[in-house]
Parts: sequence; C-alpha cells; structure tokens
Amino acid sequence: MINTSLSLQHIIRKSTLTENAPLLIMMHGYGSDENDLFSFANELPEELFIISVKAPYPMQPYGNAWYAINFDADKGKWNDNEQAKESLNLIATFIDEAVNNYPVNKNNVSLLGFSQGSILSHAVALTYPEKVKNIIALSGYINHDILPENIKQKDYSNLDFYCSHGNVDQVIPVDWARQTSPFLNSLNIKNIYSEFPVGHGVAPQNFYEFKDWLSNRI
Repeated sequence: MINTSLSLQHIIRKSTLTENAPLLIMMHGYGSDENDLFSFANELPEELFIISVKAPYPMQPYGNAWYAINFDADKGKWNDNEQAKESLNLIATFIDEAVNNYPVNKNNVSLLGFSQGSILSHAVALTYPEKVKNIIALSGYINHDILPENIKQKDYSNLDFYCSHGNVDQVIPVDWARQTSPFLNSLNIKNIYSEFPVGHGVAPQNFYEFKDWLSNRI
C-alpha cells in the first residue's frame, strides 16, 4: 500500500526489530516507480526497515522521474540539473521525516539507488553526509553539476559506497561509472566498484554481492 503521509509517496517493509532498526531507502530509475526495486526487499536482511520511494515527476503514459532528461540534446543526454537538485533536497527532507516517523536508527541509514536513483544517491550522500551511512549505487555515475561547491570541506569519514555497473550498459556508458571510484578515493571515502557482463540492469551476482556488502555493514 502506498503511504502518502510524508513528502514522498512510498511503500514499506517493516523490520523484525521494533525500534532502532537499520533503515534502507530505495530510489528507482527514470520511468519506473516504487515497486521496481522493492522486488529486492524479501531477499534482504529481515532487520532492515525498507522504504521504497516514488519519484515526484509523473511521466506519460506511466512511470516517474526524479528529473527531466532530454535524450535529443547534444552529447546524447541533457539533465535538468535544477530539478535534480530539488529532488536531492526532497530526498534529504524525506530521510528526516522517515527517521522521525518510523522506528529506525537515524545513525544507520542506507540508500539504494538504480540509474537516476543512483545518481541522486551519490549526490545526497556527498551533500548531506551526516544523514546517511551506506550507499549502494547501481548503474549510475556522479553528476558533478549537482554537487555542493564546498565538497572539500565536508566530513565524509562515515560514508561507505558500493558502486556497480554493467560493462555493456547502453544507457549510461560504463566509462562514466569508472570515474566514480577515483573521485571517491580523492575525497578519502570508503568505496568498492564492481562491473558485471550485463546492460542497464542488475545481474543476479551483482545482487548477491551488494546484499553481502550491506549485511556486513548494518
């Protein structure tokens, strides 16, 4: 059932813990919805309180987006970075709402994003590192145009990233994703990066790898 009581529509899977549960927030990709990544929920650790959120911009004939993309623009893609920043701040606000409204541990918040949701997961963590701990960024990249200017002054010591990409991704070039780890390393942020022989999607071995990674950190 969709919950509309907070600023972003979402669905939840409750934790086996009745208080201080580790929180996992899922963010889907462009043109999808909150049900997409939620299919992972049953396979993830039972102590996780899982929230899968719906992006704010409806698309036709169905699906939602975190921000507009013009696929006909120069260089193949053009992102509405102002919309992206608005969504980034919406997610940050939603994290605050979630930890105030659900029996979760505000110091143990993980993000899981795919594609556009992955791009925003990176941006939320790098803009509001105090709000999150673990980031699972699937089939995305770092959009430097939506990052804060004072990035060198922030404390990222609590962050830990798991990043992965398909090496035959036809939507987001793998070369873009390969720039992620060097950039995170330059900020002394803990991270691992994996590639899998798939396109724009999540291979089974990719799922099991990030599941193990997350299980060891919650």
